[in-house]
Amino acid sequence: MTSLTSTPKTRPAAGRTRQLFWEEAVQDWQSARNEGRRPEFSEYVTRNLRALREGVGREAGTVASMRTVHRIHLPDGLPDGDPDRLPRSYIAEHYTLTLFGLHQHTGAEPVHQEGIGLGTACLSLPRNEALTQDASTRRLIAAANAQDMHELAHHLQRLVPLLRKAGISLDYTRLFRDLNRWDGPERTRVLRAWGLQYTDPGLPTPSGDDEKSADRERAPYWTTFEPGSPDNGAELAALRSGTGREAGTVAAMWPFHRTSMASEWRDKGSLTRDLTAEHVALTLFARHQQTHDHRMHVPGHSPGTAAGLLARKAATDSDGKGETAALERRFGVLLTSADADELAMHLRYLVPRLNKARIGLDYDLIRSALRTWDDPRWTDAVSGYRHKWDRDFHRAATS
Repeated sequence: MTSLTSTPKTRPAAGRTRQLFWEEAVQDWQSARNEGRRPEFSEYVTRNLRALREGVGREAGTVASMRTVHRIHLPDGLPDGDPDRLPRSYIAEHYTLTLFGLHQHTGAEPVHQEGIGLGTACLSLPRNEALTQDASTRRLIAAANAQDMHELAHHLQRLVPLLRKAGISLDYTRLFRDLNRWDGPERTRVLRAWGLQYTDPGLPTPSGDDEKSADRERAPYWTTFEPGSPDNGAELAALRSGTGREAGTVAAMWPFHRTSMASEWRDKGSLTRDLTAEHVALTLFARHQQTHDHRMHVPGHSPGTAAGLLARKAATDSDGKGETAALERRFGVLLTSADADELAMHLRYLVPRLNKARIGLDYDLIRSALRTWDDPRWTDAVSGYRHKWDRDFHRAATS
């Protein structure tokens, strides 16, 4: 099985004294090896794996043979045969157990491997030639777009056999937590973790400064964008779908993220300044690039330069003076943005006008500005941007 460590770990999750069944199965297999016997699952595990497979496609609490395998206790007086009254954690455990049963079926070694999230597992599918990159991406995005836990489990039932065939392990304790969070506010963190795992193998240790990770990133999408590609329309539409949404939670955008971060933050689905800045820059670029057959990312074109060129172009129209004055006022408001969110709001006003006027913008600079605008560690950054962009505006507007 594909794993991140040589020996599967089986310690109980924090707050539990008894291992979940898939953890017990790993311990059972390891015990045989540690005792010098042939490493294999005991009859106890094998029998219960058969019971888990009987539960595939059936409602939680309705499969009698699975009841002894559950480790989530039901409240007193609650019949486990009434699926409408079962706790969410019990249902999540039911789905996780059945998925583990499918995954472990016919496997001689444990498939539960601590530390391998769903995004990491799916990233390995093309490497193992189980699926193409595009097919793997589509499967993961379909799961990520599930409206509830039941739909998510349905998608995972189709995905897990592919992991089994490719010999790829999965952290079932983590998957259990993900399923349990799916119908609540923590879904955004689950989504972000999957997306980051899928697009970034992770830096080995936390840097303590996520801005420094930019030096290790792959080239951002806007610098590699090729005008005229037949896929451009679908790609830009996917990026525009993220406008106004939280970074890392829009599955359609995952293939276009290039932000790297420490594995610890990635696996927790952390929302960093780097990721947020790239997300906003991608959505702005997509709006800017649409309808154009040349790249709208223009190195050196600051918002000041772009707005100044727009003002100069407006001055040639019939209502030139009024339009130029209005642009200068709006740009002045942009310069006084109190934080990165306000800056993004003003850029969303500016970009459609630049699109119409066919004026480009430096998206490397946009991302850097969004990342550092209100960062207390970069106290001088915002004043530097304001002074330079103001000079750029007046130079471009009057030259």
